[in-house]
Amino acid sequence: MKLGIFAKTFAGTAPGAVFEAVRRSGYESVQYNMACSGLSPLPLAIPDEVAEAVRAAAEENGITMEAVSATYNIIHPDAAERERRRRAFVAIAAAARRMGAKLLTVCTGTRDAHDMWRYHAENSGPEAWEEMSREFRGLLAVAEEHDVFLGVEPELGNVVSSARRARRLIDEMEGGRVRIVFDAANLFEAADVARQHAFIDEAVELLGGWISIAHAKDRLADGRFGTAGDGVLDYPYYLAALKRCGFEGSLITHGLAAADAERVAAFLRKQLAAVEAGE
Repeated sequence: MKLGIFAKTFAGTAPGAVFEAVRRSGYESVQYNMACSGLSPLPLAIPDEVAEAVRAAAEENGITMEAVSATYNIIHPDAAERERRRRAFVAIAAAARRMGAKLLTVCTGTRDAHDMWRYHAENSGPEAWEEMSREFRGLLAVAEEHDVFLGVEPELGNVVSSARRARRLIDEMEGGRVRIVFDAANLFEAADVARQHAFIDEAVELLGGWISIAHAKDRLADGRFGTAGDGVLDYPYYLAALKRCGFEGSLITHGLAAADAERVAAFLRKQLAAVEAGE
């Protein structure tokens, strides 16, 4: 597995400077955000020269562009807001291959109007699923047009809140351009080791063949998210499960300060080495 990081972990609005910081901190790949090019995270247009600058900077620094963030709340209560964000998604999809990426990360949405990662009681209802599905099919049509894939991350606060619901989405969308962004820390808020293992085993069994990238953050004992290595997630088990299902992509960390990037890289490399050694 390659070791990667969210590009936006590092300050900067020039991809060359950002990718240099990524490389110096010990990472080989990124999940990119257009803010690292001095644009909005969801720009309505991406000039060709901006996209080409991303590819050139990645190649110069030996960094793999695993994905580009194109996340917005696809069931936002305000239809006009969804339309604006959808236009930005189209712009990113059109530029992704030029930037060197083939995966766009997306959000399956929430009824919460203020935070696209926050749980809302209506998320689990049939109406929310149907609305998400309609919007998602539109995104798939854009993905088909531009030869990119959609990375869905099961999130407790979204419509696709579990591995089972992610598999339902894959099946209903007939799999084609749907891929999974897998993060074991998203599967629970508080769980003992045995329950963590059960969640991870179920997710790998249901989703293993569709995992394109894996995320590396943590859960603190109080249920909040934390930096990888600082919480209660059983990393040896998580990484062994990824290896068991044949995953060979990038393990991408996020939710950390730039000052912690080298420390986290060392932690994750140690964990990966132990898994490879069968320890």
